[in-house]
Amino acid sequence: MEFVLESALNLLGFVVGLILGIFAYIGFKNTGSPTLFRLNISFFSISIGFGVVGFGFLIESFVLGYVKLDPWIQTLGLGIQTIGYFFIAFSHGIKSFFPKSRYFKSIAMPLFIIPGNSIEHIIRSISFILLVYGTIETILSYMENRKRSAIFVAAGLGLLALGEFLGWYSLVFPKSVLYFISVSTKIAGLGALFIPISQVPLRGVRFGNNV
Repeated sequence: MEFVLESALNLLGFVVGLILGIFAYIGFKNTGSPTLFRLNISFFSISIGFGVVGFGFLIESFVLGYVKLDPWIQTLGLGIQTIGYFFIAFSHGIKSFFPKSRYFKSIAMPLFIIPGNSIEHIIRSISFILLVYGTIETILSYMENRKRSAIFVAAGLGLLALGEFLGWYSLVFPKSVLYFISVSTKIAGLGALFIPISQVPLRGVRFGNNV
């Protein structure tokens, strides 16, 4: 039952990320915005990352008869998602929302000291740092510009960061429900990001200083 639920959640994340990527691509085609092109890469990367884990669960369960996902598949999927988080955090779109934040350096080093020496621990720590950075930047943007879209972006990035944080704890407590909560929280974060992203192709606007 847990195997089926893990597969379903990751496949749902795959679908949501794919939809976001499609909307970002449509927005890029309509506006020619380089930022939307970066977001297109970002969401497709996140979708592929979820898909690697979700389809990995299915293949190993129904084809190979395994009852637990191989760690390298999980690590690969998380690594691909982290590429997407990188494009979100450091894309022109995030930086154009706000002035550059000096908080990033203050949060980065302590999080790299989090116990755990596996590659998955490191990847989740990097993902968390990137997402927290993006969240801080977006909150500062909202405080300065009071733009409603920034609220959804901040909520989405914050939920993604919380999902990665809970995912790290699911490694510490492997048989708890934290993994399911982690994936569900990340999907909710993608859902929050869907609200501002979905409006771009419809409005035909450019991302930039006036997002």
